[in-house]
Amino acid sequence: MVVVKTTEKGHVIIPAGLRKKHHIKKGSRVGVYEGEDGLIILKPLPDNPVDATKGLLKGKTSLLSALLKDRKEEAKRG
Repeated sequence: MVVVKTTEKGHVIIPAGLRKKHHIKKGSRVGVYEGEDGLIILKPLPDNPVDATKGLLKGKTSLLSALLKDRKEEAKRG
């Protein structure tokens, strides 16, 4: 555990090692949550939430592929 102090405005300095490990840089967004037993949780957020979800369903059949397959089968049946 690392102990940090808060400033007069409530700012907290995240230690450099943690910032580097979690790719937190100037302007990065960090979520602040209250956990159980009064625990305060800081969670680095992706710079672009849309990019962060890319590949989330990788390996699953795409809806377009399934639709095209169904259309081909329908065309064969006449």
